[in-house]
Amino acid sequence: MWGFLKRPVVVTADINLSLVALTGMGLLSRLWRLTYPRAVVFDEVYYGQYISFYMKQIFFLDDSGPPFGHMVLALGGYLGGFDGNFLWNRIGAENALITQSRLMLLESVLIFFNLLAVLSYLKFFNCQKHSPFSLSWWFWLTLTGVACSCAVGIKYMGVFTYVLVLGVAAVHAWHLIGDQTLSNVCVFCHLLARAVALLVIPVVLYLLFFYVHLILVFRSGPHDQIMSSAFQASLEGGLARITQGQPLEVAFGSQVTLRNVFGKPVPCWLHSHQDTYPMIYENGRGSSHQQQVTCYPFKDVNNWWIVKDPRRHQLVVSSPPRPVRHGDMVQLVHGMTTRSLNTHDVAAPLSPHSQEVSCYIDYNISMPAQNLWRLEIVNRGSDTDVWKTILSEVRFVHVNTSAVLKLSGAHLPDWGYRQLEIVGEKLSRGYHGSTVWNVEEHRYGASQEQRERERELHSPAQVDVSRNLSFMARFSELQWRMLALRSDDSEHKYSSSPLEWVTLDTNIAYWLHPRTSAQIHLLGNIVIWVSGSLALAIYALLSLWYLLRRRRNVHDLPQDAWLRWVLAGALCAGGWAVNYVPFFLMEKTLFLYHYLPALTFQILLLPVVLQHISDHLCRSQLQRSVFSALVVAWYSSACHVSNTLRPLTYGDKSLSPHELKALRWKDSWDILIRKH
Repeated sequence: MWGFLKRPVVVTADINLSLVALTGMGLLSRLWRLTYPRAVVFDEVYYGQYISFYMKQIFFLDDSGPPFGHMVLALGGYLGGFDGNFLWNRIGAENALITQSRLMLLESVLIFFNLLAVLSYLKFFNCQKHSPFSLSWWFWLTLTGVACSCAVGIKYMGVFTYVLVLGVAAVHAWHLIGDQTLSNVCVFCHLLARAVALLVIPVVLYLLFFYVHLILVFRSGPHDQIMSSAFQASLEGGLARITQGQPLEVAFGSQVTLRNVFGKPVPCWLHSHQDTYPMIYENGRGSSHQQQVTCYPFKDVNNWWIVKDPRRHQLVVSSPPRPVRHGDMVQLVHGMTTRSLNTHDVAAPLSPHSQEVSCYIDYNISMPAQNLWRLEIVNRGSDTDVWKTILSEVRFVHVNTSAVLKLSGAHLPDWGYRQLEIVGEKLSRGYHGSTVWNVEEHRYGASQEQRERERELHSPAQVDVSRNLSFMARFSELQWRMLALRSDDSEHKYSSSPLEWVTLDTNIAYWLHPRTSAQIHLLGNIVIWVSGSLALAIYALLSLWYLLRRRRNVHDLPQDAWLRWVLAGALCAGGWAVNYVPFFLMEKTLFLYHYLPALTFQILLLPVVLQHISDHLCRSQLQRSVFSALVVAWYSSACHVSNTLRPLTYGDKSLSPHELKALRWKDSWDILIRKH
């Protein structure tokens, strides 16, 4: 009965030695002396700071993309025992892929998930032919969606590969619909499975990345002011510490600070001070000589305003408080000068087509006060909504002229202390953030006397009201800020154009040893670079030739070989195109490393073209032998170039000026040579 236990156990392993060798070479080239140099290299200064923020649970915002890639780097730091206490401001002043993968940057992680998405889809496609709805079929389909979501979650550039996979999947689904051997129910199940795996799962995972991110970074940080007041108030410390205990409903007599929702060019608050507009501007136009009203980008006691009921004289909150509602008439009285916000038919100092906004001074001339404003709650649920602290976004519409209180964004001259101009916009239509304000700090005024009121403006509020934002509200705002926030797009020394990437006319000096000439460059292997471009051109020409021949009913390739050729082109050539062409439409500072995802797909196309030439274009054994010899020569030259550029890849060898000049194969390459 137990005789089978005496039988020998036979284990069969199918090992691809080529794959093992390539994997070993890849690991060796990337892990060799990985701890060198012991300095911050190029953009590591940014990603290192983000990892530190994760370790300290401090909120930050990076416009380069969603947070998943940062969390992957932070996980590595956490597992390595990094506590976040390191100053990342000291920068040490193919080969490109090796260089990028050895540094704490995101492109290599992005490329990994790009390729994982393509590989998973190909595995799924093979399972589709032989065992649909099997366990492996589900695994590879689901992994495709997960990998696509991870790619997008690392950098928005991951969308390009995601769109590529969706496009190929859509074409295959279209053919599936036309398969008459499948029942309607079966086709529906196929489409539903693809929709869940390639659409629903990526969306859910994308939301999950932000959910985890916001859990990890819940403390106030250096990027708070970019976010809305409501978002800032949801963070521990910072504005949350200031606003804790504020009344929720704004009432007549409330003391408030008003923050512009647009936040551009910088976040700022409605502000006034004792100074008046000049009688005559530099361009010869005259002003009202009334008290200046500006938008000030710093916390200041002159940012406080009192919401006054035009029908009463008191500047305190009554008991019980009378809340201000949508459509109410209000006057905004400046807390420190007790002058009312005013606008009239006088041109603004820098925006002559808009009205000047001021605090009214009675000069006993024929210029009466026009200080009535109608409150409009932009994000109201009904026309009876109450004006709420932080949560309500409001507009102030001037009763006499219908002008809307607006931040123009222009910086006033020295007489206005370079603060931002506030105007009355007559032609405002619809919603725009520059005309929308929200109450950030708020207290119920209790002092009618001016001296007591000035002291009151510095005192803390008493009533505690919770105003935690929901996850979806915080996600929506954070996502919008990431998409809308523009980095400094000024020209960088190592910035480049997409046309320079293909011809490798550019490089990036990542690091220079402080004492020797050892240096690290992002510099591609020119043999691989040119070969990738040639493979792409050969693929395009051969595809055009085959299509023309097939149009004449001449089939040079068997149907299976033709379908493999087309699929390879869709994924490899298509992957190169979708990861490269969009950069021509982008108005941002670009660098050579932006080309690396596209280059990866180009390199994948190389063996496809070489194998195709060997199998289908080399007719005789002699031709195959000659072609194989050429491939060996090509591979040897690529290895030689890689080894020659090795000192610039690893930066572990100090070269003489003569040796450095010898490595400058193109005049456009910026190789750093010290002058002793």
